[in-house]
Amino acid sequence: MKIPYLSFIFGLILCCNTVFAQTNSAHNPIIYADVPDMSMIRVGDTYYMSSTTMHMCPGVPIMKSKDLVNWQLVNYASNSLGDTDELNLVNGKSNYGRGSWASSLRFYDGFYYVETYAQTTNKTYIYKTKDIEKGPWTVTDFTPGFHDCSLVFDDGHAYLITGNGKLNIIELKEDLTGVKEGGINQVLIENASKPAGEKIMIGAEGSQLFKVKDKYYLFNIVWPRGGMRTVVVHRADNLLGPWVGRIALQDQGVAQGGIIDTPDGRWVAYLFQDHGSVGRIPYLVPMKWVDGWPVIGVDGKVSETLDLPASKGLIPGIVNNDEFKRKKGEPALPLVWQWNHNPVNSLWSVTDRKGWLRLKTGRIDTLFVKSRNTLTQRTFGPQCSGSTLIDVSGMKEGDFAGLTAFQRKFGQVGVKIVNGQKFVFMVSNKTDKPTELESVPLLQNKVYLKIGCNFREKVDIANFFFSLNGKTWTKIGGPLKMEYTLMEHFMGYRFGLFNYASKNPGGFADFDYFHIANQISEK
Repeated sequence: MKIPYLSFIFGLILCCNTVFAQTNSAHNPIIYADVPDMSMIRVGDTYYMSSTTMHMCPGVPIMKSKDLVNWQLVNYASNSLGDTDELNLVNGKSNYGRGSWASSLRFYDGFYYVETYAQTTNKTYIYKTKDIEKGPWTVTDFTPGFHDCSLVFDDGHAYLITGNGKLNIIELKEDLTGVKEGGINQVLIENASKPAGEKIMIGAEGSQLFKVKDKYYLFNIVWPRGGMRTVVVHRADNLLGPWVGRIALQDQGVAQGGIIDTPDGRWVAYLFQDHGSVGRIPYLVPMKWVDGWPVIGVDGKVSETLDLPASKGLIPGIVNNDEFKRKKGEPALPLVWQWNHNPVNSLWSVTDRKGWLRLKTGRIDTLFVKSRNTLTQRTFGPQCSGSTLIDVSGMKEGDFAGLTAFQRKFGQVGVKIVNGQKFVFMVSNKTDKPTELESVPLLQNKVYLKIGCNFREKVDIANFFFSLNGKTWTKIGGPLKMEYTLMEHFMGYRFGLFNYASKNPGGFADFDYFHIANQISEK
């Protein structure tokens, strides 16, 4: 009896060790939230990453990590792209689906640089700082706006590599204030999509250039017609070519990004995947060098686990709770928050009522997506919830305030004032026509609101709740089938706190807190 018993114990220990190893290693996706168009560098033992947040303000988020897995927001390169009707969400104009697109992050000669461009302004922006975590940033901008560039410093010169299918290289002035007159401005690769075939739906774009052991490697995304997003890499001995290309990865649509090494000499590719309504989510894929070429994946496949530390979760580094209590010297809003478009700073406060966020109305709006000062955070997968307590005693006739699952096809749970009466309501914009699914009389000034988002296996369902006491929750309206829309918003769903007036400006709504969790509870 002893031998089988010992065998059983040994097997149990082995099983436990296997489980322990699995739970203490990184898993893909590395960030289950909308962090697309990553550009990444390593300075010493610290990694930095920039990403895209489109029409949100501030923009071009900067994140920091020590292990490539656990990331923390530390800064934004851009406070605003400018002062235009589109960026300010006025006169019927908007910046949805545009704003800042794919950025390029670099460290050169003691300075950090971030390049991006905006279709709305048709400008290219280059941000520069000595301290990427604290700033300050200086910015130069110029026309035209060059699409999805890679900023390149080589042999004392600066360039942009840009294009779609046909890729061009453009030399910049020494001070990076514009295109250098008489400098290099030519086709770099005539048809960078060619390694993926002749039938291409989206040509090679999202350029990212790397120099490794005196060779140049240019990474692009290509989308063959009838196929999936594909990584293509070109190699050259000289920056201006000639270039030779091949497919580097074609699996699960994981594509667009680049490569980075660890201090101990390992390499990984950082890429992202379109993943339904949660957005475009980052993956890390093992990489090795074979005959001077980067070989991405394990037998050409994206691995589920990685030889990297386990994730500690996205809270508090990427998203976080906020009690709206501020100590002296603290910023008014933590970095996890972004406004929908440029905010009106006179119409929000965390000091008017201590421990509360106050959103004031300053004009009349008939559509939620056209209203200003919606304050947002990312949703995340595989499931999450956002909740708040709102005091509506300062709202006026025709006001709407509450919590939203925000994309073009948004859902809302909140309070409206109609004929002097308060109602808890739920609105769905699934059909692109905002439709109230339910309205319930409210006989008190404070009400708890919650939204639960399920992204498991791309179910993409949001449910909406309210509570009169913060303990017992009631579903309201109906489920929202969330949908990622490309050119209209071009980002994953976000939680948002909102307040707008449809009749009488000057009212306000107070939010006691915002709580975010990795589970959905109806209790």
